[in-house]
This record gives sequence, structure tokens and C-alpha cells, in this order.
Amino acid sequence: MRLVIDYTPAVRQGAGIGRHTRELVNALAPLAHDSSITLLVYGRTASPLPAAPAGMALRVVPVSNRWLTIGWHRLGMPFPVELLAGGHDLYHASDFVLPPVHSARTLLTVHDLSFLTVPQCADENLRSYLARVVPRSVDRADHILADSQATKNDLIDLLHVPAEKITVVYPGVEARFQPVGDADEQKQVRERYGIGSQPFVLGVGTLEPRKNWPALIRAWTILRQTTALPHQLVIAGGEGWLTGEIFAAIDASAFKEEIILAGFVADADLPTLYSAADVFAFPSLYEGFGIPVLEALACGVPVVCADNSSLPEAAGDATLLVDASDDAALAVALQRLIEDEALRNTLRERGFQHSTCFTWRRSAETLWHTYQQVHRG
Repeated sequence: MRLVIDYTPAVRQGAGIGRHTRELVNALAPLAHDSSITLLVYGRTASPLPAAPAGMALRVVPVSNRWLTIGWHRLGMPFPVELLAGGHDLYHASDFVLPPVHSARTLLTVHDLSFLTVPQCADENLRSYLARVVPRSVDRADHILADSQATKNDLIDLLHVPAEKITVVYPGVEARFQPVGDADEQKQVRERYGIGSQPFVLGVGTLEPRKNWPALIRAWTILRQTTALPHQLVIAGGEGWLTGEIFAAIDASAFKEEIILAGFVADADLPTLYSAADVFAFPSLYEGFGIPVLEALACGVPVVCADNSSLPEAAGDATLLVDASDDAALAVALQRLIEDEALRNTLRERGFQHSTCFTWRRSAETLWHTYQQVHRG
């Protein structure tokens, strides 16, 4: 079997879909003994390219992703990907959009349908582009890969995709996500991101509307106003788009001096940051899966998250679930997780057990089985 995977997100995106693609491809390598796998990167990059996993080849297409997108999806130019990648049996588009393909069978990963379910949270240009291009890509693909059952359901309900055309490939949790109890290491990470020595509530994710950070800021403010708890609020993530409401919520908080925007946190520091937190909160309005929930559970921190979309799948029975629109309920959940030691211990043990169900090896096995099925037709 000759397989081509669009590896562009793995090279160009540090977190999110980029990390998802890197981990999944790395886990595929031991399974692909008798196959030829090419990792295709669209556009030149100033940074050195990462080494391809053993048994795989990395190939750079010296045409920018932007120009290919314009040609393929705005101008409708039909030149097939085989002209860039050579002949192959399967093409896996890893990031929502499928280019023209002449004869290979195709798989398309649709990580979520947030541009349809919460369109107000997306940049308008990106939203209109995805709303136009993704349904066409879904129609043309031979098979669709979804990150969760919730996203599969959205594909069925919103884009009328037959259920048998969709396979759920759950993401995994990397083995490095485990409790870090070393006090010196925690102190170094706290200093690196300006957190100080106070206990804190943690949120992890890009500063953008879908993550619903204003709700967490308001709930944490209620917590501080109604209790004697000294916890800071730390939100770790790079600045995204439409951040006005986030900064307005910070300015409106009576405790705004104790809100820390830590910025993008290096992958190597994340397990320690999770481990140092007293509570992890993830009040997102919609997620294709919600990997930070699993990462926090694997690190032994009690979690409260929203009860929508795929988040109950990520959470299992190991978190407190709340309505993302109910600030008061979120504040109560934060207080319970800080003060109720028995609840913390119960959820911590459940979290360890639940997180072990999600490994990249298991993800890769599901994906490899799907490749074989699609290849056989």
C-alpha cells in the first residue's frame, strides 16, 4: 500500500491539530512494515524540517499552501495532488480540506464542525471558507475520520454523511502526561510563566471565543468574592482571535491583578503546570474532542469542564460537568473541587483510570485498520 499523508499541520502548528498529526504519525510508524508512507508538506519552511519517523519519507512541495488553497478551492483549478506527490493508493487529508485527487482513494479528517455549530466564535473569513469548502471535501472523500462520536454525530446531522462512511479515531494522551510532584521543578515552571507561589485554578487553550474564558473569569471572580480561598487564575495559551470579551472580563473582575495570562506553554512544561494546579477548568462552548481534559486527568488534577459536544467523552466519569453558560454553577464546582478532599481523591483515581483508555498507539491501530479497509474498497 502506497500512502500519502498531508503532514503540513505537523510542521506549521505547534499545538492543536499540529501536535495531533505528529503524535498520530509517530504511532503509525511501527504498524506500517510493508507499506510506503510519504509525509507531504506544502510550502517551503525557514525552519529545519523534523526527521520523518522510521520507514517514512518526508517530501516538501515547493508551492505555498496559500497558493495551492487559492488554486484548488477558490479558483477551482483541477490539477490533482498526484502531480505533486506522485502515484499512490491512498491520500489522507489531515486538516479538514481535501485537494483534487485523480485516482487514489481518499480519507479526510474533520476535527470538528465548530464553524457551523458556534459560527460566532470563528474568524469570519475562515468561517466562510470552511463552510464552503469542507462540505465539498466531505462529499468527495471516500472515508471520513472524526475525533469523537460527537463530531461523527454532527457530520451525520449537519452534513448528512452516512454513518458507515465515518470512523471515530480518538486522540491519545502522551505518556509524559503524569503527575510531577518535584517541588523544584514546579517552582521553576511557576517562575517561568510568572505564576508565583499561590495556589491556582488553571485553564489551558488558545485565547479565542470558543474556549469561553470570560465565563471562567466570571466564575473565578464569584469564587473569590464569596469565599476566603486565595487561588489565582492562570490561563495558559497563545493569543488567538476576537479576544475583546476576554480582556473586558479581566478588566471587570475585582481581582484582575491575580489573573495571569501565561501565554503559550512549551509542551515540555505542560505536565508540570497541570500538576501544580489545584483545579483544571475547561468551560469550552464546543470541542471536537478536548485533549487538555485528558492531559489534566492523566496528571492527577481534579477537573471541571463543560457538558457539551465531545467533552463528556473526554471526561468520562472523572470530572464535574457543568453548563458552559452557568457562571454560578461553575463557581460552585470550582469551590467543591478545591475544598472537598474526598471528592478530589475519588476523581483523581477515576481520572488516572479513564486517561489510560486513550493512547496514541490505540489511535494508530484504529487508523491503520481503516486505511486497510479503504484501500480494499
